[in-house]
Amino acid sequence: MAEVLTAEAVRDELGGLAGWSGDPTGITRTVELASFADAIVVVGRVAGTAEEMDHHPDIDIRWRTVTFRCVTHSAGGVTVRDIRLARRIDEIVEGVR
Repeated sequence: MAEVLTAEAVRDELGGLAGWSGDPTGITRTVELASFADAIVVVGRVAGTAEEMDHHPDIDIRWRTVTFRCVTHSAGGVTVRDIRLARRIDEIVEGVR
């Protein structure tokens, strides 16, 4: 099982992730896209990536605003898997903007 990151480690990792916030219980980023269609494209691409990684974020869609929350539920907190997924989400979002 993946090891939960310490509060310090999460803070350090968040320093390299634009727009993400959180603590060892979960990390979150909210993005606003140009349109609802763009938001759906991002969600679709994140879904495909999550399947490839076998690690799935919580996703909330509100018109063109999408919130992602990453936490490794089986470990009870944020692990390196969540940080890797957050980086991939960032790449996807930037690719659609």
